[in-house]
Amino acid sequence: MAGAKTLPQRYFISPEIFAKEQAVIFSTQWVCVGHQSQIAKAGDYFTAELAGESLIVLRDKDGKLRSFYNVCRHRGTRLREDRNGHLSAIQCPYHAWTYALDGRLVGAPHMDEVEGFDKADYSLHAINLASWEGFIFVNLADSPAPLEKVFAPLAGKFSHWNLPKLRSAKRIGYDVQANWKLIFENYSECYHCPGVHPALSKLTPYDSAENDLCEGPFLGGFMRIAKGNSLTLTGNACALPVGDIQGEDHDRVFYYSLFPNTLLSMHPDYVMVHQLWPQSPDRTLIFCDWFFHPEAFDRSDFHPNDAIEFWDRTNRQDWHVCELSQQGIASRVYRPGPYSPRESIPAAWDREYLRHVE
Repeated sequence: MAGAKTLPQRYFISPEIFAKEQAVIFSTQWVCVGHQSQIAKAGDYFTAELAGESLIVLRDKDGKLRSFYNVCRHRGTRLREDRNGHLSAIQCPYHAWTYALDGRLVGAPHMDEVEGFDKADYSLHAINLASWEGFIFVNLADSPAPLEKVFAPLAGKFSHWNLPKLRSAKRIGYDVQANWKLIFENYSECYHCPGVHPALSKLTPYDSAENDLCEGPFLGGFMRIAKGNSLTLTGNACALPVGDIQGEDHDRVFYYSLFPNTLLSMHPDYVMVHQLWPQSPDRTLIFCDWFFHPEAFDRSDFHPNDAIEFWDRTNRQDWHVCELSQQGIASRVYRPGPYSPRESIPAAWDREYLRHVE
């Protein structure tokens, strides 16, 4: 940590570096695209954009999660334009080639008249897919390291939070005019909290962080809830506990970043998850979901907006300072500045990032 400085300007503004990130990080790493609750039933699907590619993620008739490139094998037409829905088969809108939910081509009008044509040769192009704690990850590489091996440092770490069982009550999308790395660096420290987040700082001391993952692709730890029972507008718990939360963990919020696109914030009564989707050197789309215990939804003490509105306000405060950082970093006078002792996790995140791009 001694002597660590922020990244040079080129990493935040260069189109060439952005293109390299898309090639060597987002096209080769396990990237979170959603949660299994989004496609709970056979035939449910959603689409995602990753490294310039459109993907379909679905649950097939046997309940298996699958992902395919959103590209017809006939003349390359995009198969689905909508963000999510339900279907019994995937039919191309152009010439009606039809695919089963396992990707097999099952219908191709008039192609039986083509000598040597075999539908078995034209299944949809599959994408590597794996799940971790209910979250769905995809990898565009041909032969990636198994997700279980990559995520081995987290094995069992969060099992008592019931993450696979949780359901999202709300998703908010943010279009942030800042480089994606600034979002990670901002999330990874609370040095900025007293000035930027006055309401948050009243509930959780900015200097209470205790980190247990301090190097590598997974970084973070917890902060204490010093006032109230949760991080909400009222300071009260807004829902049933999400899992088997024991002892001092009732008074803690756990914050972890999962390289390269996920922020996981676990409160006693809800879990907030950010997905980061870089669009350009100075633009990032962020999807934020608030997950709750499935039995909480029908209870009279379920007040999700107490948490959602608290963090929506806090998120927007973060995005604003990240946009200000982007603007300042673009200046001709910007030079890397020294990290403080309270910014050890951003410095560690930078080291992990550089390991991939240098």
